[in-house]
Amino acid sequence: MSAYSRRKTVSVKVGNTSIGGESPIRLQSMTTASTMDTEGCIEQAIRIISAGGELVRMTTQGTREAENMRLIKEGLNARGYSTPLVADIHFNPAVADVAAHIVEKVRINPGNYVDPARTFKHLEYTDAEYAQEIQRIRDRFIPFLNICREHGTAIRIGVNHGSLSDRIMSRYGNTPAGMVESCMEFLRICVEHDFMNVVISVKASNTVVMIETVRLLVKEMDSEGMAFPIHLGVTEAGEGEDGRIKSAIGIGALLAEGIGDTIRVSLSEAPEREIPVARKLVDYAAVSAEIRSSAKIENGTLRLDYEDLSLEDFQLHAAMDAGALLIDGKASDLKLNNPNIPAEQIRSTEDAILQGARIRFSKPEYISCPGCGRTLYNLEETIARIKAATGHLKGVKIAIMGCIVNGPGEMADADFGYVGAGRGRISLYRGKECIEKNIPEENAVERLLQLIENTLHN
Repeated sequence: MSAYSRRKTVSVKVGNTSIGGESPIRLQSMTTASTMDTEGCIEQAIRIISAGGELVRMTTQGTREAENMRLIKEGLNARGYSTPLVADIHFNPAVADVAAHIVEKVRINPGNYVDPARTFKHLEYTDAEYAQEIQRIRDRFIPFLNICREHGTAIRIGVNHGSLSDRIMSRYGNTPAGMVESCMEFLRICVEHDFMNVVISVKASNTVVMIETVRLLVKEMDSEGMAFPIHLGVTEAGEGEDGRIKSAIGIGALLAEGIGDTIRVSLSEAPEREIPVARKLVDYAAVSAEIRSSAKIENGTLRLDYEDLSLEDFQLHAAMDAGALLIDGKASDLKLNNPNIPAEQIRSTEDAILQGARIRFSKPEYISCPGCGRTLYNLEETIARIKAATGHLKGVKIAIMGCIVNGPGEMADADFGYVGAGRGRISLYRGKECIEKNIPEENAVERLLQLIENTLHN
């Protein structure tokens, strides 16, 4: 591998912050308070900013939430903060139109911007019918671009593996190619209308899918003469060491390749705790690129030596250094050495990295969202309860989702799912199939364990 250098991208203006071009890699997080809770969002935003966050995203379910972001913005400005705010939109393009008048950046999801909510049904289209569907996107998206142009609002076209439309999945499958095409459909319209104030993302909870998709997107953009800035993230990475390691594998591998202009580490924890981890990944990217270029691989085993690191830094560095080499098949096992870290924690780190890279599963896999204003239950407490109840289920993949936005889609990569269905109500999934709906929250963990045990023993 050659010396580290960042991929050249166009510069995008987001309020008083630039992304891409010669700008540093920007760090961001997302509030978890209800966007109607003005003071709660202001306080969380200040904690994110104080930790080093350079953009703050907020879920925007409807027009009320979009309008309330004006009050949040005014409250932050009154306290001396001018950090750009990002409205996160799903299912309702009219809300994106409203938000574009107010905040500096609007994230839309191609999987549900115009296409209806997915039902996982296979749809057949003639080429003419498929072209008509693209025209429907154009008819709705172009007026939004005009609003953004008028108000100087940037856009993030954010594709999630868990929320591809039935239309895309019917033609491309639930694949990296489908994710890339979902993004490119919108990018081509932007280019046709000379709207270049765009950041893009293609995210997945599966690090292999995430890395492959981003690489494929870069290749496709290059072939069409595009160089939009890329936002990196591993969705539903989880919490604790597993969430950090999984994020370091996916985000870190791409940063070390010079890909990425802004990042978010999605942890199921307080949002301000994401920022220091993101900072460490960015700071280590160039070093990781050099280490990977001279890594020792003997008989399929990658050996990496470290010293004078804290446990978290050791785990992040090792995950960044090893991730792409494991995912790309250059190594199939991992041995780490650090004289300052107890042997048990070294072995645990090796197992977590191998599992995060989808090489070998030695414990349950938890796909848990970081939470946002849509979350319908206490995420951290629930994750702890589910882990305590299911920690013995080696190799079982369990998704823990705060709401329905990505829930069923991420079930495609999980064996079982625990999804917020309403306040105090939970729905349980086996794969993509909803098995039980609207269970009282106080009974839901026990019912999840029953569902898993019944499935495994039948």
